[in-house]
This record gives sequence, structure tokens and C-alpha cells, in this order.
Amino acid sequence: MLIRPRRLRKNQKIRDLVRETTLTKNDLIMPIFVDENLKGNEKREINSMPNQYRFSVEGAIEEAKNIADLGIPAIILFGIPKYKDEIASSAYDKNGVVQRTIRGIKEELGDEILVIADCCLCEYTSHGHCGIVKNGKILNDATLPILAKIALSYAESGVDIVAPSDMMDGRVRVIRESLEENGYDDVLIMSYSAKYASSFYGPFREAAESAPKFGDRRSYQMDIGNSREALKEIALDIEEGADMILIKPALSYLDIIRLAKNNFNVPIGGYSVSGEYAMVEAASKNGWLDKDKVIYEILLSIKRAGADFIITYWAKYAAEKLL
Repeated sequence: MLIRPRRLRKNQKIRDLVRETTLTKNDLIMPIFVDENLKGNEKREINSMPNQYRFSVEGAIEEAKNIADLGIPAIILFGIPKYKDEIASSAYDKNGVVQRTIRGIKEELGDEILVIADCCLCEYTSHGHCGIVKNGKILNDATLPILAKIALSYAESGVDIVAPSDMMDGRVRVIRESLEENGYDDVLIMSYSAKYASSFYGPFREAAESAPKFGDRRSYQMDIGNSREALKEIALDIEEGADMILIKPALSYLDIIRLAKNNFNVPIGGYSVSGEYAMVEAASKNGWLDKDKVIYEILLSIKRAGADFIITYWAKYAAEKLL
């Protein structure tokens, strides 16, 4: 027998030498939840996401410092406002919870860390949907100007990247046009181009207080059985001005990440979502999984599928313990 693939696996040094996919801190983005109802350095643990917290504005700024010190290059902000209404007015308030956090982080850290801000309505609307609602219907075109206002308010606060996650048709175009018209042509758009109507979002909706008060999001988020549709959505977002695209969730949609990588020449990201996090944390707490090995394998698989970057609640843990 002349060909023995096992020769390349016989010890760790050889395995490390020929490994095709590697994971580094530079691949990671850490989410931060900022709660306007919290004061000082107060933080509150999220019940369904052990070791994940909502922070006050001051606490979020301090957390960003800790993340930067670990060598993680970026954070993504999600806001929980004091006030919610039908038009998400708190989302584009110049003194809103995310806007103040962006300014505080940039004043403290400058370019030491990239600040991404999720751009959506669901955390800020009284009904919990990602768009304007009329007679029980989520209106696409009426939502677009509000998304543009949110993105512009983030840009004015100093954000590096805006990340529309609403899944309204045409939102990348109106956001890009607004940014360009107001002199923010260097602000990047990371579009949640293929965001599926997944059952893995439950813990996030607790964390961000963003569960819909009626119905569900299947009329705007993607059908879980579709893959060709993802290519259409991604192509449209790139054409409209997206600089980076995101697949959400990641673990159950590795095929979509690979499809995107094979078909588009832009940075591709995967979002390892709250349900993925909660499952592993629960199983490891019960001793059913080796937590460190499983986390590393999940993140490496997302990278192997083709992701250039990964949003993950394990970013800090991985940077401290695994990388």
C-alpha cells in the first residue's frame, strides 16, 4: 500500500502543519447588549444565556475595553430602550442608548476596536416586529425611511459599520444612499442578507426584549428550506451597496455560507446565534459535552464552511481559553 492518508495524522505537529482551516481572534465579533434601564456599571445576566449580560451604557463601554484588551477586533451593539412605540422612535434618537454607547466607546478607544451597530426596529417597537405595522401587516416600504434614519444616527455617532438585520426589501439601497448623501461614504454596511426564520433565536429575544407581540416573522425572514433564494438576497444586497454580508444562523446553515463563499467576492460572515450558545452551555453544565472542544469545533466549522468572520457569544471565552 503506497498511499496512506493516516501518515498526515500520526501526531499533533503534523496535523497542525497541514491543517487547512485555522481560527484566530481576528475572526471574532463579540455582541454586547446595552440596556437603557440600567445605571452606573450595573449588569444583568440573561437567564437563557449563562455568562451573557445586559450592560448599562457605562458598563458596555467598559466591556468594550475588556474585549479590545483580549485582541478581539470588533463588537456588535444591540440596544434595549426605556421607551418603545409603534414607529421605533428611540432607535434613531441622537441620544439613544446605542448612539451614546457608540460615542463613549469611540471616545475611550478610538480605532482600537471596530464598532458595529445592529440596525433594526424590533427592540424599539411596542409590537416587537422589525417593520412598521398596519392592520396586522408588516409594511416594507414604510419601514425603509426609518431604517435609513437609524443608520444615519449611528454614523453621526461614530459607528464603523451598520448592520441592517430587518430583512426588508431594498433597505441596503436606502441606507447606502442616506449615508452617501450625508457625507458618511466610508461607513460600511454589513447586511444580514440571508437571515432565516429560525427557531434558534429564542434566547436572543429574551436578551433584547424583541419577541413579536403577535404572529411571527416568516413574512420577511427567509424560509428555512430555501438555499437558492439566499443567493438572490445576497446578490441584491451587494448590488445595492453592501460591503459585507452575513448568514444567520450559522451552524444549521453552513451550506448557505459555502454557497455564498463560492458565488460572491465579498467578505462573508456567520452568526453563531443564541440558541446554539444555549444548547452547548446547557449540555456542558450537565456534563454531556466537553465545552471547550465543542465550542472550538463549532467555530472552526463555521470558518471551514467559508466564513471570513464570526459573530459569537463565545468570542471572549474563545479568546481567553481556546486561541
